Amino acid sequence: MRQARPYSAMFAGGVSARTGPHALPLARIKKIMKRSAGDSSGSVIVDGGGGARMISGEAPVVFSKACELFIAELTRRAWAATLDGKRRTMHKEDVAAAVQNTDLFDFLVDVVMADLGHDDDHMD
Repeated sequence: MRQARPYSAMFAGGVSARTGPHALPLARIKKIMKRSAGDSSGSVIVDGGGGARMISGEAPVVFSKACELFIAELTRRAWAATLDGKRRTMHKEDVAAAVQNTDLFDFLVDVVMADLGHDDDHMD
């Protein structure tokens, strides 16, 4: 009988040895959380800027699910822009259109426009 390969569950959307039942690696999320909590660039400052020393085991799981939902919603809206353009391949312009056309993603407008090389003066 043929055995499943270790990575076959990843492609099938199941549990993998690397990330468990989560699509995003929890160790990476935890690392980003720790780095962001102590960031001096105006991000969240905890205890006078000392950074988050301890993060519960549940917090990265919640962030992982939130990231999955965020990516899925942005992808759905970008795919709609792709179909409006009568194409079958999503481009970064489709993601930019999804961000521009959705109030929920207003916090990303500056990032997307900078990536596309546009200034705010050229919009609308």
